[in-house]
Amino acid sequence: MKKFAISVAALAISTGSALAADLPSRKAAPILPPPPPPAPIWTGFYVGLNAGGTWADSSATVTSLPLLPGAEVLAGLASGGLSGNSSGGFIGGGQIGYNYQFYNNFVIGVEADIQGLAKSSGNGQLNTFVNPVWTNVSVNGSLDYFGTVRGRLGWLFTPTLLIYGTGGFAYGGVTLNSSVYQSFGNFAGLGSSSFSDTLTGWTAGGGVEWMFLPNWSAKVEYLRYDLGTVNQSATVSLVGVPYMGTTTRARIEGNVVRAGLNYHFNWGAAPAPVLAKY
Repeated sequence: MKKFAISVAALAISTGSALAADLPSRKAAPILPPPPPPAPIWTGFYVGLNAGGTWADSSATVTSLPLLPGAEVLAGLASGGLSGNSSGGFIGGGQIGYNYQFYNNFVIGVEADIQGLAKSSGNGQLNTFVNPVWTNVSVNGSLDYFGTVRGRLGWLFTPTLLIYGTGGFAYGGVTLNSSVYQSFGNFAGLGSSSFSDTLTGWTAGGGVEWMFLPNWSAKVEYLRYDLGTVNQSATVSLVGVPYMGTTTRARIEGNVVRAGLNYHFNWGAAPAPVLAKY
């Protein structure tokens, strides 16, 4: 009887082990690595268009020098600062650039642009009268086109909203004409000079750019520019006899506010990482 009981117990144990082996095993879930950071969406080349307004706060000063004995009083009548209307108007053009996004939230880049101006002429006037001599000095200038080559450095307030500062090289086509008219009763002294060339200088400003769709962004930007100083000389003559020389010194500087639209090619950007599936 005792041997029979031992045999039954052994059979039960072996049967339970066999049944347990047939049950599905339960393993711990695999530990996945943390997701990688989002791919940089700002890195790459872009091109775009812009439009806005510009206004100048240029200034001009006229000085005069007598060329004949006794002309000191006449020369003194044409000296002083000019007051008048600053140039300004509509500005529009295009830009091209490259961005590089680093440390997730920072963007550095370079941009070049050129714009034409629809209306940019301004004028200044200086009028004096000491009986019987009346003097008028007039300076008319215009900025015909304007362009920059700038660096940009920005911070991503959100992954799609960039706040940036910018600065660098500026250039523009400047035309400047000055004239002097003096009347002496029935006689008149006349003189004039003109300038037309490309001036260079600096620009600085900042803006906000929003990536509102994949590959598309919109921006609003302000720039301050300074293209330096133009000096012009003119000789005033009466009945063919020069008696006074004048020098006009004009500072060419102003402001630009514009909006732009960019298309981003993302050439040079790292491809988005591929996530393994389990």
